[in-house]
Amino acid sequence: MIKEIEKEVEEITKWIKKYVKEAKADGVVVGCSGGKDSSTVIALASKALGKENVLAVSMPCNSIKKDQEDAKLVADKFGVRLIEIDLNNTYKMLENEIDKKVKAINNNREEEAKMNAKPRLRMTTLYYIAQNLNYLVIGTGNKCEAVVGYTTKWGDNASDFNPIGDFTVEEVLQIAEFLDVPSQIIKKAPNDGLGKLTDEEKLGVTYKQIAEYIETGTTDKEALQIIQQKEKASIHKREPIPVYKRS
Repeated sequence: MIKEIEKEVEEITKWIKKYVKEAKADGVVVGCSGGKDSSTVIALASKALGKENVLAVSMPCNSIKKDQEDAKLVADKFGVRLIEIDLNNTYKMLENEIDKKVKAINNNREEEAKMNAKPRLRMTTLYYIAQNLNYLVIGTGNKCEAVVGYTTKWGDNASDFNPIGDFTVEEVLQIAEFLDVPSQIIKKAPNDGLGKLTDEEKLGVTYKQIAEYIETGTTDKEALQIIQQKEKASIHKREPIPVYKRS
């Protein structure tokens, strides 16, 4: 857990400001899901850069309406601009076109591939907007998600830089509380928006257990096995792309 939260937040905001300045960017764009991570990043970015230099983007894609309402709540709270890019039709067209062609090759198509297309479409959208504005895409993934690979490669794990990537879920919540993120966002059960189950129900372990593993190298026996299996299987999501080195 973070011992000196005020000092930590100050260091994070300095880092954000320095990174954006050195990149000669005019601001940042952030995917605003209405969840704790993106809300905390919006709070940090607006503190570091000024609310006028932060653009929040809501991207409904067969999403829960409550998430869109929460995204607006957060944007209003921190005074940042919020735009909505509706990806429902884009996703449906892509899904139909690919399914038609892939069905001819293999009729047993993966539901997970369909779900992962959504965060990849969202990241494409964020970079499209960012390049138009000379903004950077600021990441919103936390350390617990990264360790167990609970991210979509080239989707929500892609960004130009990430201010909360070295913090566990509990630490992100500490930062959120300090920055006065709305309590209903903080208390909200973590959900990636890609189904009815919560993150922890999908993972089979709690974020508290993952944090304990990160901090101590162990947790209860059953959870430890799940975490280590997921960590090993998701190495490719955390490491640079392997490149053949010619002799």
